[in-house]
Amino acid sequence: MKIGVSGANGQLGKAVLGYLSERGENDLVGISRTPEGIAHGVEGRFGDYDRPESLKTAYAGLERLLLIPSADLRPNVRGPQFRDAIDAAVAAGVKQIVFVSLQGTRRVETPSMAGDFWIGEQHLQARAPAWTILRSGFYAEAFAQEVQMSAAYGILAGLGAESVTYVARDDLSRSAASVLAGEGHEGAIYQISGPERISGEQKAALVSELLGKKISFVVLGEDALRTGLAGANLPPEIVEAIVETKRDSAAHNLDYLSGDVERLTGRIPQSLCQVLVGQMP
Repeated sequence: MKIGVSGANGQLGKAVLGYLSERGENDLVGISRTPEGIAHGVEGRFGDYDRPESLKTAYAGLERLLLIPSADLRPNVRGPQFRDAIDAAVAAGVKQIVFVSLQGTRRVETPSMAGDFWIGEQHLQARAPAWTILRSGFYAEAFAQEVQMSAAYGILAGLGAESVTYVARDDLSRSAASVLAGEGHEGAIYQISGPERISGEQKAALVSELLGKKISFVVLGEDALRTGLAGANLPPEIVEAIVETKRDSAAHNLDYLSGDVERLTGRIPQSLCQVLVGQMP
């Protein structure tokens, strides 16, 4: 069975290809803007979400395809990218498309990450002959980066009483590999979560224990949060992505707790603490 991974040179794509190889899958295709960097033993093909004409060739002959979102966080960019990639996969005859989406994906009126994923999910279900959706929780590794940026100030900032089920990137990659290599996943929407819901105060207590210094969780307004993030010289699209994530955390759109990781992989997902211990200095 020929399996393709789009976004194959990113951290998630590389890990998925590695786990597919471990499972004995040896007819693998990595699709990337830099196919020369694809791992040895994997066929590398050029494919660029921003050059849709490249995708039909990149997806030719694949039976299953994993679509990993691009790193472009600007609103109204990834939605069209998803549509183009799905159309190219259908035109190339791909039998099953596995789509990495986001917890809390829903129809929204304003441009947002959730809106772009909604566009992708709806188009996938309307066009693909068979599909599977992996709605990922927020990466625990991304929170580790937040800690490294904020801990010097002694605070973790939020927009309200947060609740999040952080997921390790490794657990998402193992889940994706299990779906791509397995059977019986057509039409499923899996919630890929960590093993626990964790609040802002609980995060602050955990980080305090790990760092050996007092860290507080502080609720800010959106304007104050934007000002603080802009002061750290972050690009505007990153600032808005963080604000949206904090808004979704406070609205409990990122706290879907499920057993899908263990169901798919046979492994209990990593806790936020386990990831932080491996990520923090």
